[in-house]
Amino acid sequence: MRRFLFAWCLLIPPVAAQKPAFDIQALLKLARLAEPQVSPDGKMVAFTVSTADLDRNTRPRQIWVVPVEGGEPRPITREGNNERPRWSPDSKRLAFVSSRGGAPQVWLMDADGANARAVTRLAGGASGVLFAPDGKNLVFTSEVYPDCADEACNQARLEAEKSAQVKARTYTTLLYRHWNEWQSARRKHIFAVPVEGGTPKDLTPGNRDAPPFSLGGGDDYAVSPDGQEVCFAMNTDAEAATSTNSDLFVAPIAGGEAKRITANLGADNGPVYSPDGKYIAYRAQFRAGYESDRWRLVVMDRAGARNNTLTEGLDRSVGSCTWSPDSGRLFMTVEDRGRTAVHMISAAGGASRVIISGASTVDDVQFTPDGKTMIYTEQAGARPTELYRVSSAGGAAVQLTRLNTAALDPYALPSFEELWVEGAEGMRVHSLLLKPHGFQKDKKYPALILIHGGPQSAWKENFNWRWNPQVFAAAGFVVVMPNPRGSTGYGQRFTDEINADWGGKVYDDIMAVADHAAALSYVDPDCMAAAGGSYGGYMANWMLGHTNRFRALVSHAGVFDLRSMAGETEELWFPAWEFRGMPWDNPETYSRWSPSYFVKEFKTPTLVIHGELDYRVPAGQGLQLFTALQMQKVPSKLLLYPDEGHWIQKPKNSVLWYQTFLDWIGEWTKKAPK
Repeated sequence: MRRFLFAWCLLIPPVAAQKPAFDIQALLKLARLAEPQVSPDGKMVAFTVSTADLDRNTRPRQIWVVPVEGGEPRPITREGNNERPRWSPDSKRLAFVSSRGGAPQVWLMDADGANARAVTRLAGGASGVLFAPDGKNLVFTSEVYPDCADEACNQARLEAEKSAQVKARTYTTLLYRHWNEWQSARRKHIFAVPVEGGTPKDLTPGNRDAPPFSLGGGDDYAVSPDGQEVCFAMNTDAEAATSTNSDLFVAPIAGGEAKRITANLGADNGPVYSPDGKYIAYRAQFRAGYESDRWRLVVMDRAGARNNTLTEGLDRSVGSCTWSPDSGRLFMTVEDRGRTAVHMISAAGGASRVIISGASTVDDVQFTPDGKTMIYTEQAGARPTELYRVSSAGGAAVQLTRLNTAALDPYALPSFEELWVEGAEGMRVHSLLLKPHGFQKDKKYPALILIHGGPQSAWKENFNWRWNPQVFAAAGFVVVMPNPRGSTGYGQRFTDEINADWGGKVYDDIMAVADHAAALSYVDPDCMAAAGGSYGGYMANWMLGHTNRFRALVSHAGVFDLRSMAGETEELWFPAWEFRGMPWDNPETYSRWSPSYFVKEFKTPTLVIHGELDYRVPAGQGLQLFTALQMQKVPSKLLLYPDEGHWIQKPKNSVLWYQTFLDWIGEWTKKAPK
């Protein structure tokens, strides 16, 4: 295939009897494990497994279970798409969300998958189900017309909207579209319904999404241990498009007026009740309008409504968190230098202590009711997510699932290595590195520099499904993944230093990593490519106007023109923070860092990829870039997906994405330099 032809330039002989290369077809055979839930009796873990169905071009999920003490995992659903398993308090039943009847609805089944029945039949569907701890109610979300008083009204309105011959949209406010969907007249609300069925009760009525779209860190709603109250996040600011100011509210599960319990100007989300019901832990950002501010862990005393910020002294963001069964401690995930570890901290405050760490990413921490066993997920660069068990008293972890062992056995997946280089202003910059398939230390290989998105994000020791470094390395590249200025996990100052400096220190950091990679004994410095998505696509576009050192570039969903981007994107707090206002407020910053101002310098062959349903970085950015490249007579190709958004998710589309990507960089890295 064409994507392997670049080896001609390098004169690398084939390696005899080596294992096959891990390509996109191998990647698609793997199972994705998610959503683990320990049963209240501590005996079982329910979780979901998704696998690619190439014939239907989908990735359905099914619910599986595995004993906590070990045993063979097994599926308990097989029909339709099934997700979000949640145990009843007596561990005899599971609530879940299924599309087996059409629109996703809340269902109940026995713990072994038998006797499944639908609990809801809502025109707008249902999602995000929770089992109330007292076992009496199910809590879930559904999109409804806020002015409708009952389901009959919702159904009639939705049917009329679908059958209308005129599809024009009218708006009088911002955030009229988000991610990959246009805003409709419906809003997401939280509902409660008796477990045995009945009429769902709207707990968050009004013309707002409650909960709002999540900024990460778990659910943005929870049920109190006594089953009487729901805590949820909601943004009540007048203009949601420019605000990250979600606050926490509580409302009776029987229905009634909601009460605001936080007043922080930044985001408050991810509420988790302590098992004794006395406290609510949640995550908070203190800087208004900054979605990448440090997430602190805060504990609220429900009796006195006093807040205690537990992690003020920890210069890292808190991810998910869970309580110990005795309500005395919190266990939280913390990203640090390309890994995610588990920390423990007293609910009363004090220093945190690392509980689980290593060359991996750990998440989904839960305990059995007696507190003696911890269940969690772990993944690494060469290992997809699997379930593990470890004693709370210490000792070696036990792997509970091996869903991908058989599929991975034929392949030799190398482990991530790491390197540190001196970047801009003498700052140390961390990178992950993967050597190519069949690596021989006396040969020279092409290098691929991968640039992450965000921009406040990071390459981590995990198994990436959309930009899988193993697939790139198996195609013969030394894969280098720098975490330059703006990356998370290296302290908040390091993250903040990309603000209003998109093409400055971060570009210098990446080029310092590229210099280091070019000097490696096994890298051919004349056969280097660079690629990135979202902000990484922006950086590929910036490189077009500022360096000719790369033989090829790939810009996926990249920002090309900052001024038009600010007028097209939906979460306006983002450009307003990153560039110190909108283009009419701060035109100099927009023009300084916009790749569109440097088109005359474009020379590097570039592949442009975009989804037409991308409303975060709208497709016009990719079209403008491709037009500029073509007008400048720069070799270029446009891959445009009418059915994808910011991410390429459909299996067959993903196959085309990898093939086109590797064909492109392979074609140009095999050519002799001009």
